[in-house]
Amino acid sequence: MTLPPLVAPGPALTGDQVSRYSRHLLMPTVGEGGQRRLLAANIAVIGAGGLGSPSLMYLAGAGVGRITVVDDDIVDETNLQRQVIHSTADVGRPKIDSALERVRALNPDVAITGVSEHLDADNASRILAGHDLVLDGSDNFETRYAVADACDELGIPLVWAAVYRTEAHLTVFWTAAPDGHPAPGLRDLFPTPPAPGSVPACGDAGVVGPLVGQVGSMMATEAIKLITGVGAPLLGRLLFIDVLAASQREIPLVARGPRRVRRGASRAVAPAVVEVETSSTALLSPADLAARLTGADAPFVIDVREEHELASGIVPGAVHITVSAITGDPAASTGIPSDRDIVLVCRAGPRAHLAATALRARGLERLFVLEGGMLAWPDPPPPTVEIR
Repeated sequence: MTLPPLVAPGPALTGDQVSRYSRHLLMPTVGEGGQRRLLAANIAVIGAGGLGSPSLMYLAGAGVGRITVVDDDIVDETNLQRQVIHSTADVGRPKIDSALERVRALNPDVAITGVSEHLDADNASRILAGHDLVLDGSDNFETRYAVADACDELGIPLVWAAVYRTEAHLTVFWTAAPDGHPAPGLRDLFPTPPAPGSVPACGDAGVVGPLVGQVGSMMATEAIKLITGVGAPLLGRLLFIDVLAASQREIPLVARGPRRVRRGASRAVAPAVVEVETSSTALLSPADLAARLTGADAPFVIDVREEHELASGIVPGAVHITVSAITGDPAASTGIPSDRDIVLVCRAGPRAHLAATALRARGLERLFVLEGGMLAWPDPPPPTVEIR
């Protein structure tokens, strides 16, 4: 569903700009009006890392007029496998410095500024205020939730992505979307951050370098669509990407619970700012699940992890259906009972919540997520040895 353009057109193009952006001007979907909107846009990009690198380069190349980069990290040699905005000579430098240099060298039309503060819940709204759009390429949950909450408060759309090894999620959150459009936020998908240390970062789990380039470029495309009002942005849809299978699947996202409207600052599109009261998939503690497994009301347990993860242990009686199967193939939910409680299990919780979202969209309601995932499930007792 097409949204109205996020940004009003800026001044007429100069002769140099007509030449530089000629490939956009040839497209009826962008054209002169769309290019003038891009040049008038003010975007914040969180992180100059794996996702931020391609996003920044393509947004700058597209002629986004003002860009703010937020990053307090230093370039490390291990970054160079995927963070293509930096070079070997930049190792040891602030990422802000090398990112700004590359963008300025690519396009002098772009007014780019850097913020080297650590973004958190206390300063996020101040840093992001006044921007038309935010792209979140951060790599930690504290920053992701701070950014999402600030965008909710300010009424700003958020292009959001996360990458894990060979898989990625991509969507647009906008809790203040215009009437008649989906308006989900991050907390509608994942109401609370996972426990610290429960989800490994790419430094612990690894990541395919070209995948973050692919996803970062797609984030830039979503931004261009929102700014110019063309196409169907990923608002109300979560794109799940499996690079090894070369597949992409969509999962519907909806805002849960009532919204209390609060008027915010006006922009080119000036929707009301909202506060979201979310209702989420209920959690079931490991102790409660263990107690119910042998009772008359035993739930139907689904383990959504990958097959190789099952070797570390499984909830007794659990059925194995991967999260990629649940989210991508409606037939995968065939046989899941609607008259029993369903408990979804993954390593730490996020994939189980994602699977619950997909199953709820197919009409299943009695859904629970194992609190803490298999990380919280008690290890089986050691086998007893009879001594004769």
